[in-house]
Amino acid sequence: MTTLIQEPATDGQLKQLSRMAADAAEKAVQECKDLTKDGAQLVHGNPDFAVRVREATAHVIADLSVTDKYKNEEVASNYGYLSGYQQPAGIEEQVDILRSHWRQLNPDAAIRYAREVGPTLQLPDWLEGPFVDVRPGFFSDNYPEELEEVMAVLAKSRDGEFYNFRAKQMGNFRRHAQNVAAYDRIMEQQPDSDLLVVYRQSGIRHRGRSVRRAREVMLGVAGEFGECPKSVGTMLLTNPNRLQHFDDLWSDCPGGEFDDPDAGVRFGHAPIFGFHGDGVKFGTGLVGRALGSCGSASGFVPQG
Repeated sequence: MTTLIQEPATDGQLKQLSRMAADAAEKAVQECKDLTKDGAQLVHGNPDFAVRVREATAHVIADLSVTDKYKNEEVASNYGYLSGYQQPAGIEEQVDILRSHWRQLNPDAAIRYAREVGPTLQLPDWLEGPFVDVRPGFFSDNYPEELEEVMAVLAKSRDGEFYNFRAKQMGNFRRHAQNVAAYDRIMEQQPDSDLLVVYRQSGIRHRGRSVRRAREVMLGVAGEFGECPKSVGTMLLTNPNRLQHFDDLWSDCPGGEFDDPDAGVRFGHAPIFGFHGDGVKFGTGLVGRALGSCGSASGFVPQG
């Protein structure tokens, strides 16, 4: 019997993790807005501070470095895009749809990026194509407010045939850290643009996987990240044929998190777009629930 020997982490990997930990600790300290001068001195003089930071860091690394924790959260699925959707609409068509709702959007940089940079990119074959999205922070610095803006327009575009089952709890949504980091990179690649060209797939790649299993798989693929509900909602706005029937594959949003006030675990739910009656519905589901009718939407950050 052959024993698989795991190689130890390299010095470079350890240094990179050390820098990340230091940056995270510095950010955490800077965000302690209620910390008083006396309180800061108490923390500074307490040797237990460094001990607890080390223990917390070691615990997180031990937890996150385990692979395939959720490999059993997968089921067989033959669901697909039954409403005729195969690939996204053209860039300019998507831009026109978005500007029909938000005239203040400047499309020039996005169209230029799609024409000049897009053809030069090396992209994986699991992507469905380029989608046009409104950059994070355009409508508001508050994510729930941005999400509500997109939901209102999506409902209008569907002639009211849209059901938001979390309409009274929109303040409980946030973006997953992986999604935030990915869009920071994308905005660096497409600076000063109201609209972003984002390469995505809308669920079929991860159909049958729970949200947390899909997140786990994405971490092992360079450039892949989970999409948030604002982006998936925008995708449905520019590509209405993606979800028109109950038996279309529903889209989980692993790039979003929901803090269910009735649950025992915080942020144990993820957003989902599905179908209800004669229209699209927006709701949430447990991150550990694997259904053949659902698949996680994901995007890709071009490398290099």
